Amino acid sequence: MKDRVVLITGAKGGLGSFVTQRFLTTGARVVGTSRSISKEDFPEPNFAPLPVDFTKPAAVREAVETVVSRFGKLDVLVHVLGGFAGGKTVAETDDATWEQMRDLNLTSAFYVLRAAIPHLRKSGNGRIVAIGSLTAVEPHVGLGAYVTFKSALATLVRTVALENKDAGLTANLILPGTMDTPANRKAMPAADPSKWVQPGAVADLALLLTEDRAAQVTGTVIPIDGTNV
Repeated sequence: MKDRVVLITGAKGGLGSFVTQRFLTTGARVVGTSRSISKEDFPEPNFAPLPVDFTKPAAVREAVETVVSRFGKLDVLVHVLGGFAGGKTVAETDDATWEQMRDLNLTSAFYVLRAAIPHLRKSGNGRIVAIGSLTAVEPHVGLGAYVTFKSALATLVRTVALENKDAGLTANLILPGTMDTPANRKAMPAADPSKWVQPGAVADLALLLTEDRAAQVTGTVIPIDGTNV
């Protein structure tokens, strides 16, 4: 991975920070994005911060071009960015919540994939890893907007995999269950976090899917659900 250029979206989040740190340990040149991010967030010499609003198509396109202009190429895209809202049935869901879940969980992925794929194809062994949610295949009451767009993300990633096999570009999706993050512990104080998915495990799997030994793995949707099996 040492000579690879990696773009990570949502790099500062509860999971994104683990993913970013994991890739930094490989020596890869890592560009981490978020609405607000700086060198202070990850002081490693092989890290470059890039503030981006992924709901704006022009900003996403400019960000990808900035990466390629600075480093000469793009080899890996890890799309961690997403958002959560729940607690309402489909009949109760307002337009603002629906649109927010669409923009954060599906449209952002479309924008960055559209901008990055031409460069990833040129890599010759490009890699795409997206992070979804186990609810994409196991819907829950009260999460209609969220699960709808997480399910659509799975279809989008699998379609990208099919469209780019000829270029040696792989695309895979990881579906974590409940993550052991400070935010989830605060939101669910009565739950047993020992059964939740560890962010480091997701980061390790994301890295594995970008390595040469995973060159024949593409179009997969991989659940990871801690000990809740």
